Amino acid sequence: MTRVLAATTAEVLAELDPGLLADWERRRLRRIRVPARRADVTAARLLLRRCVAEQLGCLIAEVTIGQVCPECDAPGHGRPYLPGRPDTGISLSHADGMVAVAAGPGPVGIDLEPLDRPLPRPLHRLFPQATGDPARLLRLWVRREAELKSGGTGLPVREWTDRRLGAVLAVAGGPAAA
Repeated sequence: MTRVLAATTAEVLAELDPGLLADWERRRLRRIRVPARRADVTAARLLLRRCVAEQLGCLIAEVTIGQVCPECDAPGHGRPYLPGRPDTGISLSHADGMVAVAAGPGPVGIDLEPLDRPLPRPLHRLFPQATGDPARLLRLWVRREAELKSGGTGLPVREWTDRRLGAVLAVAGGPAAA
């Protein structure tokens, strides 16, 4: 079963220690110039560790996240993964003070977007069936992002609205357990 966690950035940063991050992650975070974006990325990486620890039944301090770009082979960007655990997929998403993460057997992908997000015009061309229906367009967008993050393998996608966060979320992968 795929485990999904979602929270505000402030909640995560108040509870989890940034000292859990690897040196390469801290170096990458220092390069993010916008403080709110840096906080979102930090919170997503910390919450991902908690999610993986819960999924695998281990301590959060034992979780190591890897990230290497398949295009240039450089660390610090590309799809995150668990070194030595090819059977467990992980994914993260962050936007405007909120984060969502997923961990589960096989490939997984997650996306979230605020309910009040202004939608880019190109989305109307991507999803013409939702023209004139911003709520439907937003749902189609997060579903598509979750699919892409899972590797576009045709996995089932579940999407829902989290009223507490004020966001639409979607997860691609096995059945989700919140």
